[in-house]
Amino acid sequence: MKQQALIGMDIGTTSTKAVAFDMEGKMLFREAIEYPIISTQPDYAEQDPEVVLKAVLDTLSTVALELKILGVELMGVSFSSAMHSLIAVDAQGDPLTKCIIWADTRSKVYATNLKGSVIGHDIYLHTGTPLHPMSPLPKLRWLRDHEPLLFKNTVKFIGIKEYVFFRLFGEYKIDYSIASATGLFNIFKFDWHLDSLELAGITKDKLSEPVPPTHTFRNMKPDYATLLNIPATVPFVIGASDGCLANLGSNAVRPGDAVVTIGTSGAVRVMANEPATDIQERIFSYILTSKRFVLGGAVNNGGVVLRWFRDNFYASETALAAQENEDIYELMNKRAAAVPPGADGLIFLPYLLGERAPIWDPAARACFFGVHYNHTREHFLRALMEGVMFNVYSVGRALEQTTGPIAAIYANGGFSRSDLWVQMLADIFNKEVHLTDTHEGSAFGAVIMGMYALGLITNLEDAAAMIRVKKTFVPDPKLHSRYMQNFSLFNELYPKLKDCLHKASHHIGA
Repeated sequence: MKQQALIGMDIGTTSTKAVAFDMEGKMLFREAIEYPIISTQPDYAEQDPEVVLKAVLDTLSTVALELKILGVELMGVSFSSAMHSLIAVDAQGDPLTKCIIWADTRSKVYATNLKGSVIGHDIYLHTGTPLHPMSPLPKLRWLRDHEPLLFKNTVKFIGIKEYVFFRLFGEYKIDYSIASATGLFNIFKFDWHLDSLELAGITKDKLSEPVPPTHTFRNMKPDYATLLNIPATVPFVIGASDGCLANLGSNAVRPGDAVVTIGTSGAVRVMANEPATDIQERIFSYILTSKRFVLGGAVNNGGVVLRWFRDNFYASETALAAQENEDIYELMNKRAAAVPPGADGLIFLPYLLGERAPIWDPAARACFFGVHYNHTREHFLRALMEGVMFNVYSVGRALEQTTGPIAAIYANGGFSRSDLWVQMLADIFNKEVHLTDTHEGSAFGAVIMGMYALGLITNLEDAAAMIRVKKTFVPDPKLHSRYMQNFSLFNELYPKLKDCLHKASHHIGA
């Protein structure tokens, strides 16, 4: 029988990846293309939609050609995408703006004012999207006030995945999962939330038609079929958001299963059978399917914090490691491991880039607390790593208060290559942490969704057989108690320092 495969497309913040998997979940080919984040002025974070589209086309055509050369039958293509993007387009579907991504904070005043209002709280309870400048709702309010002519002339407001599918198929569709991260979508009714639309100053016709993540496109435009060297009849599944699909791709599909992802940023997500919101507005509630919801919180400050420390305090070691073709992070891990857990009382608030969950404060700033004469550079490194994990743990605690206990944790992202950091995660949460052999969680989750949509598997749980745990980290209860002493103080610091941190954010260069 001819070998068969699906391609998972993962449209990310800094790159797009096309990853082919066979019917047993084995990765066959992978291609990635990076692209820049455009920041023309403070608070702006954008991308060129055409550059992202080209990355999708080029990676997809490369992997499709590899399959063709080996005689592997392409059964379908399924998509994962980053959330919260916003593009204004005209009647022809041409962009009137760049793609405004989640990291853009120009609308922070609108988000902050909404967060403190009665209508803002009501919108959160209906949409499950925390009020933060990452989401399209405050972005639309900013565009309406600052670009009124452009706002008036816009025919559709869409995200990057919608832009790709419109180019390929000429239809404006948005999956429930991406829609549920806009602040404009009612996660209980699976339709646009009228109060949000009124607040944004738009009507339903300005947005794409919401469809399930299993929605399948066929009959691709002939020009693109030729360009991609893919038959026009090959099914394309719209898929879902990268965060939700990362849970699916990690086999965290049962209530109580959690996924901790830390790359540049990070997230804690759990699966649930129904949506849930938090009275303190600390967590999101996004849709995977009509019967599965992913609840959690995303953090701005993940691996980017360690990279900041590397660049500013390990510059000479980094240069030497590059000369000797060694991994600087391995050296930093060894140095941090030599410091006792708890960093001898040194505590770090990791808000270098403001913060999303659990505090949702773009004006927050980082600080070290409890500095003593005996603290060394390596103490600061250890405290920095612990601070990132304490923040992640804060999100996990908010989730447990909302959804119930976390049973087990699946870890992925760049931090999963550090045994020290993963063991720290296990000890702080006091939970077992599993690493799977699937490195491309979102792309693989898209493939699982594609298999389900095309009837190649009966239900999403069937994918469990394709995912294998390669290593489990067991928590140390004694270290958990030690960490909790520092965490108790960590948890008190932000509320007490909030006003001072905000004042610091207004200083030049902050």
